[in-house]
Amino acid sequence: MKTEPLALERIKDFTRRAFARVVHGRNSLVGRLIRLAAVWFIMVLCVAGVGLTYYFHRTALHHLDAGVAETDYALFADTDAEPGPNGRITPPEVGDPRPTFYHSGLYWQISEITPQQVMINREITTSYSAGTWRIGLPKAVLANAETHVGQTLFYDSVGPTGARMRVVVIYSIIHGRAFVFLVGEDYGPMNHEVGTFALITALAMLVLVIGSLAAIYFQVRIGLQPLFELTDELANTQRGAQQRLTKTYPAEIQPVATQINAFLDYSQDVVERQRTHVGNLAHALKTPLSVLITSAGADPSPLNETVRRQAELMRGQVDHHLRRARAAARSQAMGERTLVEPVFDEMAVMLEQVFQDKGVTIDWRAPDDLAFRGERADLQEIAGNLLENACIWCKRKVRIVAAFDEADHVLDLAIEDDGPGLPEERFDEVLKRGARLDESVPGTGLGLSIVDELVRAYGGTMKFERAQLGGLRAHVRLPGALGEG
Repeated sequence: MKTEPLALERIKDFTRRAFARVVHGRNSLVGRLIRLAAVWFIMVLCVAGVGLTYYFHRTALHHLDAGVAETDYALFADTDAEPGPNGRITPPEVGDPRPTFYHSGLYWQISEITPQQVMINREITTSYSAGTWRIGLPKAVLANAETHVGQTLFYDSVGPTGARMRVVVIYSIIHGRAFVFLVGEDYGPMNHEVGTFALITALAMLVLVIGSLAAIYFQVRIGLQPLFELTDELANTQRGAQQRLTKTYPAEIQPVATQINAFLDYSQDVVERQRTHVGNLAHALKTPLSVLITSAGADPSPLNETVRRQAELMRGQVDHHLRRARAAARSQAMGERTLVEPVFDEMAVMLEQVFQDKGVTIDWRAPDDLAFRGERADLQEIAGNLLENACIWCKRKVRIVAAFDEADHVLDLAIEDDGPGLPEERFDEVLKRGARLDESVPGTGLGLSIVDELVRAYGGTMKFERAQLGGLRAHVRLPGALGEG
């Protein structure tokens, strides 16, 4: 009987394959190229972002200086001063309405300077926005302004609200009296514009970085796609889905594919020569032994009986070693592949008929696409010997379960029965050549030994355990694969 495979097995296999293709380790060529490009690109964008923000700040500061200088020039040019030491000073109407609002951020002031570089408070005229606050003028700036009459000089100060502001000063002599014309404007609006620009620039750079990294990733993936295809073909060859590399690759990779195909052809040729040699050796040895056994059996003398027994023993040993040599040769071949389900179905039907007098029932379970990476004859030899042994010793029930171990990529095979079982101290003993579970049962004792050597030839393992059904459980691990291609 057969148990349908669960869809979960295929889902897990698909997930594993997809995860393996997406995740890149530290030694990944794709990851290395992306990291190198990303580091350089991010550094360039950071420098560009900082440079643009700095340039915008300088431009905004120049624009601020130009604005306060224009206001100061208008104040200086249109101020009316009466002659005489106590002449009245009449400031003009400034075009910008902000000085008419209290603490608006734009302030102007006209002050008379004494020969001792002291501003006369009673002669200070200020904008309404300044209220009772006065713009301070450092002595160093005043001294510099006295040497640049009629020119603008800029310096930083603090406004009435405690905010930093930009101040421009013009020193002038009117009717023999010294005056300074000062205009100050808060940095707040300019800093807000610079901050907004910096934020927009940072967001734009972030979007550019993300988009560029995505473009770099796809560029690298597309550029290295032939390498991924080569890896997939090699994996398919190892799984037995194909015999050699069939795709055409770019000029840089095609020589590698050609050399791999040459190696695969050479390996297959060596295996075929080994098979031919083993076959010839089997024919050369077994034919004389058969003649010797037949001739010795024609005359039942003590000598002939001894010769016949030894010749049969020699033939058994020859069969054993030739089978082992064939298995070793086949296990070296790449591309061999045998679906497990048909083999199990065939053996179950055959053995249930052989042991129908006992009423043996064989419950077998295997996924439809589970495959043994080896030849059909070897899988039949391994599973057949173990199944036959289980049928001999069972009461009525034998179970064989095959599954795929995704972690180790192996075929996990378990055969158990509901018979009397075997003491644990004899688990290793039964694998020795010539050892038998029960001397009263006919046989040479080579079956389990042959199975063990076949399993080892494929790099697998076999061990015995106590079965859940109560008898003996044989646990075999062999090279396996999932999928039909």
